[in-house]
Amino acid sequence: MPRTPQKRTVFGRRLHAIRQARGMTQVALAEAAGMSQRMVSHYECEIENPTAEMVVRLAKALKVSTDELLGVRTPRKIDEGPNLNPQLRRYWKRVQQLAQLPERDQRSVLRMLDNTIKAHGGG
Repeated sequence: MPRTPQKRTVFGRRLHAIRQARGMTQVALAEAAGMSQRMVSHYECEIENPTAEMVVRLAKALKVSTDELLGVRTPRKIDEGPNLNPQLRRYWKRVQQLAQLPERDQRSVLRMLDNTIKAHGGG
């Protein structure tokens, strides 16, 4: 049975959130970092932190600093520059908040969004 987000390490929650913000699957991250998908899942879901070598490999694969992955400094803002209008900026903030929710809740929100778009002739 998967652990609840409250039982995860801070590192596991950050790894999960950054991976999702990058639009990567566990498999894609594992391949980019040269490890197994099971190892990525272990670091995201278990109460154990990776070795320093693994942190470096994961950070490189995610294209973030080790400080950002470890939560030592505030993450960079992604695509929040002057090119985004206020409405898109608001949507982006919601997407970032959605990425912090448990996976089950994320799926529920996305399903509701998909259904609403389809009901209005989109998608």
